[in-house]
Amino acid sequence: LLGGNVILIGKVGNDTHGEFYVEEMRRHNVTHTTNNHDAITGHAITFITPDSQRSFSTHLGAAIHLAREDVIEEDIAESKILFLEGYQFEGEADVALHAIELAKKHNTKIAIDLADPGVIRRNRDVLTKALQDCDIVFVNETEATEWTGKPPEEAVSILGDVCDIAIVKVGAEGSYISHNGEIVMIDPVSAIALDTTGAGDTYAAGFLYGYTQGWDLQKAANLGSIMAAKIVELKGVKLDQINVNELKEKIE
Repeated sequence: LLGGNVILIGKVGNDTHGEFYVEEMRRHNVTHTTNNHDAITGHAITFITPDSQRSFSTHLGAAIHLAREDVIEEDIAESKILFLEGYQFEGEADVALHAIELAKKHNTKIAIDLADPGVIRRNRDVLTKALQDCDIVFVNETEATEWTGKPPEEAVSILGDVCDIAIVKVGAEGSYISHNGEIVMIDPVSAIALDTTGAGDTYAAGFLYGYTQGWDLQKAANLGSIMAAKIVELKGVKLDQINVNELKEKIE
């Protein structure tokens, strides 16, 4: 959408949902090494409450069968950033840790989104190990408190002592970034929220795009905030409804 080049490593089933995901990746010019498996394609059913918040009921399906051999070393070597979700350390931590080792070998930056307070509680030991090699960590305010026991403005400093760049998202209040001992508050972007599904992932996408383009952290975070504000005003996560040129003009 923004013009960056990405590679997705994953696994889907030999079914119509798997075919749909692969076709959508082609349509959005996403390079992928998504292999088919006999298990069904994973599903996430999303429940949206009147306050625009969302809850997931998830069946991972074929995704839990991702294996070390599905991770192509050349793909990681040619990438600027390896981006991992906390969910990938649940049931398949060996694969995620293998990808991290390959990234370290080739000096590829490592970014991790801790994903969910429950994921943190169930996988703290392996996530602690992963964060030791992490360059960029993303959390929302609930995850930040789960990890550190502190409110967001204190949690970002604690996380910043572990990773080079720590980002704590606080929804409509904006976000905090810690880097080199300095904490910057990123202003929120006003939005009329209908559905918060994908807001955190969209923020990360905008930030990482800017970061890979050599933007300063505040400018990259501003793009993340603008994109997140746009996505919550839509039902679902159809990013192609967003005017990219308009977004970039706001940043400039």
